[in-house]
Amino acid sequence: MLNFALCDDNLSFLNNLEKTLSKLILKNDFNAKIGFKSTKISDVLDYMKDTKVDVLFLDIQLKSDINGIDIAEKIRDTNKDIYFIFTTGHLEYAFLAFQVKAFDYIPKPITVERLEKTLNRLFADVDFASSNFISLNSKTYINQNDIYYIKRDGMKLVFKTNQNTYESYSSFNKVSSKLPNNFIRCHKSYIVNVNNISHIETNTNTLFFNNDTKCYIGPKYKNNFMEVINNEFIANDLESSNNA
Repeated sequence: MLNFALCDDNLSFLNNLEKTLSKLILKNDFNAKIGFKSTKISDVLDYMKDTKVDVLFLDIQLKSDINGIDIAEKIRDTNKDIYFIFTTGHLEYAFLAFQVKAFDYIPKPITVERLEKTLNRLFADVDFASSNFISLNSKTYINQNDIYYIKRDGMKLVFKTNQNTYESYSSFNKVSSKLPNNFIRCHKSYIVNVNNISHIETNTNTLFFNNDTKCYIGPKYKNNFMEVINNEFIANDLESSNNA
């Protein structure tokens, strides 16, 4: 699910933008939410310290000591994948906006048609190969980095992430070819993202993640799984326990 944040110093515009975006997300069944909005960029930056933002709608001329372009440059230093969509009535900033790899630049006043066109382009652009997203269908995308594990459940695959659980009719064979090498088969029913493992109990063959989420290591896969963990992913500083 894509997490949107909105920032504009005009409260009326901000509320209208949120309302219009919400309607378009619902209308098009986009897998997205508006996680935060504020008239103050400092509030948005505080929110982003603890919460991943995938798309930021940002005014350029803010009532701040720093403009939206400069803010985007600073954010880009730590979040390479974020989509910036600038909203402004000052067309002279268009060139500068694209210097910070903005996805779009929408002049005010924004029309519903123009905003919907941008959203359609955005979701078309969010693909697995270039943006670390797995596409479950034409409207639903999951960031690989958010996945804890993928579980086979009959004809379906269950994708457990740090926030939600998704289901898709697919197979391990189809999804495995699209996954990076930090995804490892650890059980006949599980493929795990080793980057998100917080703790391993080898005596119970249990893998733990945040929020008490867990899955299991199958006897058939244990030796190979632990060898890969020890040899290739030791840098992750995973805790391993043999406590009974």
